[in-house]
Amino acid sequence: MAEVVKMPKMSDTMTEGVLAKWHKKVGDKVKSGDVLAEIETDKATMDFESYQDGTLLYIGVEEGSAVPVDAVIAVLGKEGEDYKALLDGAGSAEAAPAKIEEKKEDKPAAEEKPAVTEDKKPAAATAEKPAAAAKPKADLSSIPAAVIRMPLLSDTMTEGTIEKWYFKVGDKVKADDSLADVATDKAPMEVVGYEEGTLLYIGVKEGEAAQVNGIIAIVGKEGTDIQPLLDADNGGGEEVAAESGGSSDAKEETATATAPATQESTGSTEDDSRVKASPLARKIAKDKGINLNDVKGSADGGRIIKKDIESFTPAAKPAETAKPQEAAAPAAGAPAAKAPVVLPTYTGEEKFSERNVTQMRKAISRRLSESLFTAPHFYVTMSIDMDQAIAARNKMNEVAPVKISFNDFVVKAVAVSLKQHPAINSSFLGDTIRTNEHVHIGVAVAVDEGLLVPVIKFADGKSLSHISQEVKEFAGKAKSKKLQPAEMEGSTFTISNLGMFGVDEFTAIINTPNACILAVSGIQQIPVVKNGAVVPGNVMKVTLSSDHRVVDGATASAFLQTLKSLLEEPVRMMI
Repeated sequence: MAEVVKMPKMSDTMTEGVLAKWHKKVGDKVKSGDVLAEIETDKATMDFESYQDGTLLYIGVEEGSAVPVDAVIAVLGKEGEDYKALLDGAGSAEAAPAKIEEKKEDKPAAEEKPAVTEDKKPAAATAEKPAAAAKPKADLSSIPAAVIRMPLLSDTMTEGTIEKWYFKVGDKVKADDSLADVATDKAPMEVVGYEEGTLLYIGVKEGEAAQVNGIIAIVGKEGTDIQPLLDADNGGGEEVAAESGGSSDAKEETATATAPATQESTGSTEDDSRVKASPLARKIAKDKGINLNDVKGSADGGRIIKKDIESFTPAAKPAETAKPQEAAAPAAGAPAAKAPVVLPTYTGEEKFSERNVTQMRKAISRRLSESLFTAPHFYVTMSIDMDQAIAARNKMNEVAPVKISFNDFVVKAVAVSLKQHPAINSSFLGDTIRTNEHVHIGVAVAVDEGLLVPVIKFADGKSLSHISQEVKEFAGKAKSKKLQPAEMEGSTFTISNLGMFGVDEFTAIINTPNACILAVSGIQQIPVVKNGAVVPGNVMKVTLSSDHRVVDGATASAFLQTLKSLLEEPVRMMI
């Protein structure tokens, strides 16, 4: 008897899954334990195994599509078995015609239409075509090409921006080739196609964003007609011509025909509405008052693009620069006693640059705004004498396998302090406050695109050398864009250290759901009083930002006192 296969709940927070890849197709024999598909959850991409034997009769979800937990994704049973009643009972029959092989029940409905009058027959036939057109979608698996979609690279990612394509249409690619760099809300990451063949289509240009699961490329056999794949994805096929060089100029001319003619003059007054130019180039030219007839295009067929407008210099400008010299000539011939003071004319040009907000910067702005305006912050600052820490570090680095930094001292001291003050190692969860017994410390790392926070897990149980090596590895991964989402999750406390920049003192915004974050400044050589005498001292200021819903002032102060005592006598950290 046929059985439905539903989207499994593969993690405790999973509400829906993305069908990343089918390993079987309709008609294949399946045994219990066979991998049916790969499913993207909110945590990772996992293999989904079959728990029964039979023939795969039905696939209800296309690759790249997201469906809720417990939705029907397939049917297994005996070859030739009627499974329609199962789909009706599971409530998934409406979705079936749009995605799956055959919907024979639609055919009688189409054949009943001839009973209508002659005038209405064409309309009836037209109305039935979409239902019939759904049938070819069932055979998309027979097309020797695979759709590459924007992957879900982090649990909070909704879209990704293509930073760089490593291949162009027509190039041969291998299954393990990195196709592109994608900027996510966590970090720039590589996209691997996992398919071998020719790159037939690129759907998103460099610098543009695509929604998760949106088509970004197609790889397959050279010469394959990929239009059905794009049509199945709601009309994405219009972009094929632009990438393959087919009718992009015709599309540009259609767009420009509807654009208003620019009448501003830069030398020519002729109507430029028929000049071949991209919509963006035409808009910039209109804003700058440039007539497109005066610009030479550098794209195919002489089409004008953005860079042609930006590099264009109107011929009228040299004449204008001569005017101040002409005006100064009479003054030069006047008597010296009566000559007015002539100051050189300086004409500046207002300039600015703009760049799109990256996915990482969007995530930073969203999360920090939520933190600052949701969690009531308060700040406690303390000065720490670092003389003994400096001496201890110098001694340790004489024998340590890796160079230990002052930041490593701070991480270790914070980890030990958190075990003594668990209230600081907490999170506000609405109706509950979670006190973490484990210590996972996030260490903020600055990169060109923004800020990443890799996590040193179980930091309280690790040595200074272990912490130092792990921090260095994470910093290297962050700068080379190799840091994985799993390495940035699960922090219970965060450290932001700007000491290497010579910062005297600063405050940091809490990295939710943590209850606290420590801002660490540089070590300053200042006069201090010791044993009644003023002597040179090495002082470091730290500021604890706390969520007042979880932590009170006394608790925060007690934590900093413990941290201060550990850093001022580092030997206590080793006990």
